[in-house]
Order: sequence, then structure tokens, then C-alpha cells
Amino acid sequence: MIGLLAVLALALSVKVVKQYEKGVLFRFGRLVGTRSPGLRFIIPFVDTLHRVSLRVVTMPIQSQGIITRDNVSVDVSAVAYFRVVDAVKSVVAVENVNAAINQIAQTTLRKVVGRHTLDETLSETDRINLDIRQILDVTTVDWGVQVTLVELKDIQLPDTMKRAMARQAEAEQEKRAKAINAEGESLAAAALGDASDTMMAHPLALQLRNLQSLVEIGVDQNTTVVFPAPPHEHDRRARLLPRPGDRGRRTRRGSTTGRQRPHRQASQSGRHRARYHSMTRLRPAPSPRTGVVPASDPCRQSGLAADASRARPPGIG
Repeated sequence: MIGLLAVLALALSVKVVKQYEKGVLFRFGRLVGTRSPGLRFIIPFVDTLHRVSLRVVTMPIQSQGIITRDNVSVDVSAVAYFRVVDAVKSVVAVENVNAAINQIAQTTLRKVVGRHTLDETLSETDRINLDIRQILDVTTVDWGVQVTLVELKDIQLPDTMKRAMARQAEAEQEKRAKAINAEGESLAAAALGDASDTMMAHPLALQLRNLQSLVEIGVDQNTTVVFPAPPHEHDRRARLLPRPGDRGRRTRRGSTTGRQRPHRQASQSGRHRARYHSMTRLRPAPSPRTGVVPASDPCRQSGLAADASRARPPGIG
């Protein structure tokens, strides 16, 4: 019986402190000190050893309904990382260090986010994380706890706010597109102005550009091409082409009257008109059966004689 009691007392007096822990020893309820990792002996029923973990603890902060400074309701969740740096304070100063840090982190998150607008909450998360960590450090330093990191994990927006932000983003993109398009038009106008100045200085450049345009149009195998020509091209072609009145003043052998001298042309025209009127009065009517003028027609004979006289070489009577 005594041996059994000795074994039981030995088992109660032996304690093991792990490498990532630190022991806080109390004797008759009073703090005696800390115990480092290893095999430690205490007095049974007299000493009490509390083992405190020194590892980093990950604590999720549940989603909080927060109203921002610009009166927008959002749900924000975060995560906090902390570790115990003073084992004695973590045991003596606070009853449950994990629960205490969880509650103070929720209230701090609500207070910090409420001081910012929605745009700042979405764009300046790093500053919000730093503010939350600094406030938690001030509070938890008396508990022997150090908050190493706080990060906003999720920000939930109302559906109406999501649609409004989508329209705002779309309008911003359209504004940028119009600005870029206007800038491109400005550059194109400046380039066209320089090109027009170059073409005015070198007229052949415009002709080469016209030919290049015809080549580009011909790629599509078009059958009809309407291509504008410069005004000076029309004037040059009008001088080269014969006028409509000149075509009616050709002789029977194809020689135009434009090659004759002006006084000779006028005399011949008057002589031909007089002969035409005289022959018209003497010309008989055509045959009703054949519709042909008889060979005895004086107009026809005088016309053939006139042709023969003009066809006779000079010097032959």
C-alpha cells in the first residue's frame, strides 16, 4: 500500500514541458516562476504548473456588418495572427487569451472600417490592416500577447452597389476609349496636314497617290471604278479632245476644216451654203418605187463634179 502511494506521488510530481511551451508554476496559489522546456518535478497537491504555448495562433475574425463613412453597408471578415511573448501575463492578466483577442479584434475591425469610405476600404486595405494591428497591439501588450499580422479577408457588397460600381467602371472605360480615339484623330489630322503640304510642293506626289489608290481598288476586281481627277487634269484633257462642233465640219475625204486658214474656211462655207440652196430648188423628188434620186439630178452631178475637181492634183487642168 505504501509502495502504491509512492508510485502515485511520483507520477503526479513529474511534468514534461514541450519545446514550444513554457511552464508557469504556482505554489499554494502564488506565482513562483516559469519553467523551461524539459522534465520538471513539482510537489503534488501543492504546486500547479500551467503550460503556455508560444507558437503563432491563427484566429479568423467572423464577418461583421459595418456601415462605412459614406453610409454604405458592407460585410467585412478578417484574420489575425498573434503569439504569446510573456507566459506569466497571459496566465495572470487575462482568463482566456484567445477569446479576449477574438472579441477585441471584432470591435477594432468595426471601428476602423467605419472611419473610411467604401472606396478607401476597397483600395487602401494595407492601411486599414496596419491601423487594426496597431490598435490591437496597444490593448494586448498588457496580456503578454503580440499581434503579428491582421488581414482583411473578404468584403461583401450589396447587389445594388455592385451594379452601380459596374456602371461606373464601364463609364470610366468608355471615357478612356474616347480620349484615346480623340488623341488618335488629332495625330491623324496633323499627319494629313503634313502630307497635303508635301503634295502641294510636289504635284507628282498626288498623281502617284492616285495611281496607288487605283491599285488598291483593283485588288477587289471591280468592273466599274469612279475615280476623281484633279481640276487641272480636266482642263488639259479638254484642250486635247475635239469639240462637238468640229466633228460636223469634216469633208468627204476626212480632212477637217480646222486645218484651213480662217478666211478660206469662211469663203468655202458661204460658197457651199449658196450651192446647197440652189441645188435644193432644182433637186427632183425621189422615185416612189425605189426611193432613189435619179442620176440626172443636177445637185448630185454638181456634187460629183466638185468632188472630182478637189481630188484632181494641182497643175492638171
